Amino acid sequence: MEKDTLIVQGDIQLMGAYFIGIDIGTQGARIVLLDYSGGIVQSEENVFPLDDSSREEQSPEFWWDICVKSLISLVSKSRDLIDINEIKAIAVTSTSGTVIPLDRNNKPLHNAIMYSDQRSGAQAKTATEAARKYHSNGYTSFNFSSGLAKMLWFGDTFPDKAVRIARWVHAADYITGMLSNRWGVTDYTNAFKSGFDVSSYKWPAYLYEELPLKQEWLPEVLPSGTIIGSISAGTSKETGLPESIQVAVGITDGCASQIASGAINPGDWNTTIGTTMVIKGVTEKEVIDPYGRIYSHRHPAGYWMPGGASNTGADWVSTDFGDNLAELTLQASRLIPSDNISFPLRQQGERFPIVCPEARGFEPAGLSEAERFTANMEGVAYLERYAYELIEHLSNEKVNAVYTAGGGSNSDVWLTIRANVMNKPVYKMKYVSGAVGAAILAASNTSYSGLADAVKELTTIDKEVRPENNLARKYNDNYLRFLDIMKQKGYIKEEFDA
Repeated sequence: MEKDTLIVQGDIQLMGAYFIGIDIGTQGARIVLLDYSGGIVQSEENVFPLDDSSREEQSPEFWWDICVKSLISLVSKSRDLIDINEIKAIAVTSTSGTVIPLDRNNKPLHNAIMYSDQRSGAQAKTATEAARKYHSNGYTSFNFSSGLAKMLWFGDTFPDKAVRIARWVHAADYITGMLSNRWGVTDYTNAFKSGFDVSSYKWPAYLYEELPLKQEWLPEVLPSGTIIGSISAGTSKETGLPESIQVAVGITDGCASQIASGAINPGDWNTTIGTTMVIKGVTEKEVIDPYGRIYSHRHPAGYWMPGGASNTGADWVSTDFGDNLAELTLQASRLIPSDNISFPLRQQGERFPIVCPEARGFEPAGLSEAERFTANMEGVAYLERYAYELIEHLSNEKVNAVYTAGGGSNSDVWLTIRANVMNKPVYKMKYVSGAVGAAILAASNTSYSGLADAVKELTTIDKEVRPENNLARKYNDNYLRFLDIMKQKGYIKEEFDA
């Protein structure tokens, strides 16, 4: 890669501009260095040991140690490839709902309380009841994965530590603070499940008037990607990064992956098929769902970023078919469209796009392994189409394009099935990790005119799959059969009711 390469994008000249994204996940940390064309110059990845205790709590100091070591390595490996002084900005993404209490010196009073920690169920009910009573026009569906529930749990469980709290921070905020020495700020997406009202842009008064929180514990909330300072002198010395690098306020991991997927303009949507199926998109107006299947983050540009998560995804792939995927995929390519209707839910209960605690997966009896595999891929696609029809019904806005990520997006056959079931083009980007999304976010307010401009320039379509008329017609008939079966079982009601 040539140093000092001049490119022109719009009215902006980028002389070797580079951007860093940091992703702190439950099972590891990843850091990428992105160039001005969206290519990955270098990346570092570290895996965390995962057990029952680390699903509940993790050490933020450990996260920072890993970040420092990774940044040192990144700088060392990149010096012969680029001019380190041309790294323009850095941003962090991490899990939504993970929170940390800090003292007046910004030192953790306790480990990070992870989003997956289920000990705050009682406090989630308390938060929900208070929200419905005192702030019914805002977000009112807190559960154990919400940051607000964990703040209340900590106060109930560790009252001796709670009296020493100076502020609460989210996981991304902590790393951002360590990078910049700027504390007391967060972004819309992280603040959302801690109780911040993304409609009025305020912390509702019930949080500190009716619940045992203090107003001074709650951070200033800014649009994701807002520049809040530069790399601190201490961080510069520790990592080798220049102090000129600007630090942006972060974003949650799901929203970072959405950015990397390219789904950032109104009408754009992203489906990530991993263990579960997560759908996120952009609308001009807030999507109000009376059954709580969909919740809405706030877009940095003021739009809305609604989404929902299904219990149905691709977990069945590894558990049922993991030893023979290549051959099964080849056979599936010859079997589509299949007339077999399957619903590959591997646990009891579904939450999106239907709310049905009694729902169970089903498939026809007597199918071969290849037929089961094919029908399961089609079943997920039918549920995905129903989700987008629900979204269009609730938002009264059109879904223009579907971008995709996750392990399920790696199958060309599955992409073909999904494009034809939905009768919409499906796009897969070259890089779709949360770390890449964070790097694009870092670029958005430093070298570009905003997030949409940065996404346009820094993402590349790897695959584009468009529906075929005959296949789409056949799948439309099968989709209607899928709906009939789901209605017969009582899993789907009429008119998109829960």
